[in-house]
Amino acid sequence: MITLSARALITGAFTIALSTPMGGALTASASPVDPPSPQTQKDLDQSMRGEAFANASYRLYAAQAERENLPSVARLFERTADVELGEHFRESAELAGLVHGDAENLRAAQAGEIYESRTMYPGFAKEAKAGSDSRAAARFSEVARDEGRHARAFGAALRAVESGKGTLPKPPKAEAEQVPQGPPEVRAQRTRTALDKALHGEAFAYAKYRQYAEHAENPAVAKLFRGTADVELHEHFAGEAKLAGLVGDTRANLTKAVAGERYESETMYPTFAKRAEAAGDTQAAERFSNDAEDEAGHARAFQQALDELS
Repeated sequence: MITLSARALITGAFTIALSTPMGGALTASASPVDPPSPQTQKDLDQSMRGEAFANASYRLYAAQAERENLPSVARLFERTADVELGEHFRESAELAGLVHGDAENLRAAQAGEIYESRTMYPGFAKEAKAGSDSRAAARFSEVARDEGRHARAFGAALRAVESGKGTLPKPPKAEAEQVPQGPPEVRAQRTRTALDKALHGEAFAYAKYRQYAEHAENPAVAKLFRGTADVELHEHFAGEAKLAGLVGDTRANLTKAVAGERYESETMYPTFAKRAEAAGDTQAAERFSNDAEDEAGHARAFQQALDELS
């Protein structure tokens, strides 16, 4: 997976944070048995965000490999994405207590969407316009409107759940956007920074909403979270990835993946494990150590695929 701290190693213009994809059950328990220390909680959050971004990015890399008629590499990216989301993200989410009951999950989702629709994305659009990145400004404004609709839907669902009355909103339908290899479509550094934050936020929202859906008590709530998650990934993340030039050719994608996985296996997760052990968070320490081993294996597999391309 490619993480925030691996920025200098991984890409000149954008940070790529890779994480586990769809695979296995994505159900997390409502709360951890032993709440972690503040530092471990912070490390778990960084882990989840990195894994979510990895999952989303590896999916796009797999599609690019298919376009280059490299099915074995595509399968490698897809399998790794499954591990990142279905194992690494899910297990960190369980330790972090990410998932709660339907009402609390809806309330948290509504608050996040309100922030993005009223503050984050309008701010990004303003910065992009000032940097003469009109295409990015238009995209940010469009996403802000979408997030506003998501906030209203979550709010309506919350009122229905809490009152026990009314019908929950229907889930939105995603219009999937393809992301072929291509250069960045923005110029200003501030726009690039905004895109980086937006990409990580959309990937995390997708993974989080999938967790909420898997743990939902009400089937209609589960459908709402799954539909919204698909919009975050297949529309918002994909559109922003195209602007960012996130996808290169398969050789470049493998090179970024190797660098990210090595950083996580050799530096990030060992550091997290050491801190968790010192804080007495033995479950988290064991999880971080296991993740480090997994990421080392991913790095070797990606390097082998890269060598075979050569």
